Parts: sequence; C-alpha cells; structure tokens
Amino acid sequence: MKSKLNSRFWLALVLFSLMGQIAWVVENMYLNVFIYKMFNASASDISLMVAASAIAATVTTVFIGALSDKLGKRRVFISGGYILWGISIFAFALLKLDLISAVFPAAASAASIGVTLTITLDCIMTFFGSSANDAAFNAWLTDSTDASNRGSAEGINAMMPLVAILAVFGGFMAFDLDKSDSWTLIFSIIGIAVIAIGVLGFFLIKDNGIRPSETGYLQNIIYGFRPSTVRANPSFYFYLVLFIIFNIAIQIFMPYLIIYYEVSLKMTDYVLVMAPAIILASVVTAFWGRVYDKKGFSFAGAFSIAWLIVGFVMLFIFRTKLPVFVGSLFMMSGYLAGMAVFGAKIRDLTPQGKAGMLQGVRIFSQVLVPGIIGPFIGKLILSNAEVILNNDGTQSFIPNANIFLGALVPIAILAAVLIAREVVNKKKPLSKENE
Repeated sequence: MKSKLNSRFWLALVLFSLMGQIAWVVENMYLNVFIYKMFNASASDISLMVAASAIAATVTTVFIGALSDKLGKRRVFISGGYILWGISIFAFALLKLDLISAVFPAAASAASIGVTLTITLDCIMTFFGSSANDAAFNAWLTDSTDASNRGSAEGINAMMPLVAILAVFGGFMAFDLDKSDSWTLIFSIIGIAVIAIGVLGFFLIKDNGIRPSETGYLQNIIYGFRPSTVRANPSFYFYLVLFIIFNIAIQIFMPYLIIYYEVSLKMTDYVLVMAPAIILASVVTAFWGRVYDKKGFSFAGAFSIAWLIVGFVMLFIFRTKLPVFVGSLFMMSGYLAGMAVFGAKIRDLTPQGKAGMLQGVRIFSQVLVPGIIGPFIGKLILSNAEVILNNDGTQSFIPNANIFLGALVPIAILAAVLIAREVVNKKKPLSKENE
C-alpha cells in the first residue's frame, strides 16, 4: 500500500526545495559568472572555488547532520539555517571593486582581492546552506517518506534544480550581468527571499516524531565512515560510489555551462533557448520519480543515463541553436532524472533512524569528491582553451565543447558498471530494495 503524504508536507517540500535550489543555482552556476565578469577569474580560480565550497559543504553536513540526529530536531536547523543562509547571500552585495579598493587601498589588485573574498564568502554561505538544506532538510525528507512514496517525493525534489534554473534565468534576463549594480540587486533579492522562507519554516515544518539518538555525538559523526557500517550496508555504499561517478561527470561541465552558452556559442539569448528545455526536463523529472516507484532503479536509472549520454554527444558535436536546445534537453532530463532515481534509491537503503548521521556520506558522494575531481578535470580540459582580451587589458578563457566529451567518460564507466552488475545478477530475482 502506498502511504499518503499530506498537503502540508508537499507545500513544505516545494517551498524549501525550490528556494534552496534557487540559492544553490546562484552559487553553483552564477557565482562562477559573477567572479568571471566582476574579477576576471581564471579557470583555476573557479575550480578552487568549487572545490573549497565542496569541502565546506561536506564537513558541515557531517557535523550538523549528526547533531540534528543527536538532538532529535530538524526544524530549528532548517528554518534557522535558511535565515542565516539568506543573510550570507545578501553579504555578496558588498563585493564591489570600488568598495574593495577603498577597504584595501594598498592592494596591488582589487580584482585579486575580490576573487579571494568571493571564495571565502562562498564557503561561509555554504556552511549555512548545507546546515539547512544538505543536512537538516534532506534528513527531514527521508524521515517524512517511506519506500512506497519516496520516488514521487524525490521526483519533485529532483526537478527543483531545473525549476530554479528557469526562475533564475528568467529573473536574470532583466539584468546586465556586466554591471556591478545588477549583482548587488540580485544578491539582495535572493537573500531576502531565502530569509523569508526560513521564517515561514518555523510555522510549516514539523519534526515528524524523530527522537534524539541514544549514541554519543562523536559516534554519530563517524557512524557513516566506520568499516562496520559499510559492511552492514553494502548496497547503500555501492550506490553512493555510483553516485560519485555520476556527479563527477556533472561537475566537469556544469561550472562552465553558462559561460559556454554566452561566450563560446555567443548565445546572448540563451535564456530563451534554454527555458523550453528546462520546462520539459522538469516535467520529465517529476514523472520519472513515479516511474522509479513502479519499476525500480534498474529501469529508471538506465533511461536517465542514456538521456545524459545523448545530451553530451549532441552538445559536443553541435553549435547551432536547435540541436543545442535538443542536446540540452536530453542532458538536463538525464541529469535531473538521474538525481531523482539515485536520491530515492539511497534514501530507500538508508538505515532507519540514521538519516541525519548519514547525510555526511551522502554529501561526500554528491558534493565533496565530485566537487574536487570534476572541476579539476574540467580545468585540465580547458588548460589550452582560447583566451580573449578584455577592455581593461586582462584576459579571460573561453570554455569549449571538450567539457562535454570529458563528462561523457565517467558516465560511460557508470553505464558499464551497471551493465556488469545486471549481468552478474541476471539469474537472481531482484527486488526494488536489493537490486
């Protein structure tokens, strides 16, 4: 029997997932644009920022996830975290060349200081965001669902990054991103919106009967990394390893995607081209969560990976709008559908009562390892990329389509592992829980 989730749950899921993803989109996709346009950041700078943020996210999630289990509370971490997250986003409005020059008059390069400050503030913002979203909200989502409805909930949760991209793309159309004042307004709007959602959470989120863990806080922190935990939950960790491979592929190209569309392809109207792809991919993702509930990981995961492969191939080959649109549709559908089925599978395999303390190993596979390895590979791929001369005499690199070819390699490895697993297990009856 499928357990029914009430309207309060769905409202909380949509609002907090969407607002959280809007904040993450600004960080993961547009903060790269901000540091590129405002401070002439290099590919190495962008790679360093992504890696530093990934480390901050992982450490935060390990400690805060374990703490939320120890205290038996999710709401205070979610709501309070969103409020502090919004304040930290608002602080980016202060990062302006003229203000930096005034505060650091002896600095040889205000742009270099701006890069350092952006990376530092990004780590601070990530601490609050990961406390609220990666650790507490994701644990709450696991607490609030079961194996009968997790795919449906995860489908909605996984489509929110695309909905957020659409919202951010649409909203940013009104701004000239080459102007500092535009970024000030953007960070102010996003920051205030995140704060407002955090306040709302105190009235909307319920802790769903979670009890404080009886084990010590230090035990909770290291629980997910203990060999005994791995031996007791081999399937859980097997899918985490697959999730690492999946997310490495995404991080090879994602930090450079907007710059690639705008600078490399010269698609100044890329928002209008991408919006229909995002809408269609969002619908596919929401539907695909239900497919997972009915068909399981093997079926739903195979199609997600196939779509991603088609998308990478098309984006590597083509440069004109229509095939780029189609390739982007396949890429986005495969990416978000893959996030949905991996997320649901990992939640299904999470031991009862251990959701908070296992968010650290989940974020390890989703953010830390991919966030370090993926951008590093992307940086190597773009090491000989073409450069352009800016009006102020500085140079900026131009991402090329090789980032999609590089992303295809780990996805091909992932597909090979899954096929090999299916061959090995073809004579065994597989249930959805142990496939």
